[in-house]
Amino acid sequence: MQEYKVERHASSFLPDGEWKMVWNDEFDADQLDRSKWDFRYSMMGKRAKHFVGEEGISFENSDLVFHLIEKDGVYCTTQLQTGYNFMDNAGEEYDPTSAEMHTHSEAGQNYFTWPIGKIREPKFMHKYGYYECRCRMQQKEGWWSAFWLQSPVIGSTLDPQISGVEIDIMEQFWRTKFEPHNSITHNNHWNGYGSQHETTGAYTVKLQPTADGYHRFGVEWTPEYYRYFVDGVMTWEVRAPYPVSQREQFILLTTEAVGYRCATWNQWDDLRDAVGDTWRVDYVRVFDRQ
Repeated sequence: MQEYKVERHASSFLPDGEWKMVWNDEFDADQLDRSKWDFRYSMMGKRAKHFVGEEGISFENSDLVFHLIEKDGVYCTTQLQTGYNFMDNAGEEYDPTSAEMHTHSEAGQNYFTWPIGKIREPKFMHKYGYYECRCRMQQKEGWWSAFWLQSPVIGSTLDPQISGVEIDIMEQFWRTKFEPHNSITHNNHWNGYGSQHETTGAYTVKLQPTADGYHRFGVEWTPEYYRYFVDGVMTWEVRAPYPVSQREQFILLTTEAVGYRCATWNQWDDLRDAVGDTWRVDYVRVFDRQ
């Protein structure tokens, strides 16, 4: 690995070779750069009441700071993205009593969502290169953070090289009571999120202490492989027979509160002590080989 210096900011650590930075956000401003990022409010076609916008983030000392907050009795977090997954876009639900209803459901089934969500232009998508984030992990049990890449059309074909692969560069889940803040996971997912879903992962990657508590997480993505790095050390490699995406993908910085995906699984009491905790992101950078 080699140091790549950025004026007035912490350096990146890149695989050997010649690199050029092609996209970055150093979070120097006191507000989100909306030319680069958008908020993710929906998941799988539904508005997620546990996802919030500006109220879930702040800017301090050139860091983007994610907060776990309580809003109207619900524990909420913020998710940011530079593009959009077609399955996430929320549509409009018909009123089943409306005269304009052109379809109906069988007993016990839901009505269609129609019209489906609008397709939006991405802020930034890219293919191959090196993707890096420097951040300081959350400290309290009950919520998690992630830095990842997603395809806008994942699962739309049976060939993940065409339709893309979810590339989880870093996830730190709510395992902190068992392994206090010292491990993360890398994961790849493909063929969508239904019965044909497939995945592989490095599920316990140990973090070594750093002087300031910040860590660098990166992935080198080529047409042949993914190589994952933590603080300048390669921690995992994925190549054939596992699929490698050949499609442009977008970047996400996300936080989630435990239990929000399952209406019958209410763990909110476990989150009270975590309100006020933060995940701090120093920068996100994308590099291409020259």
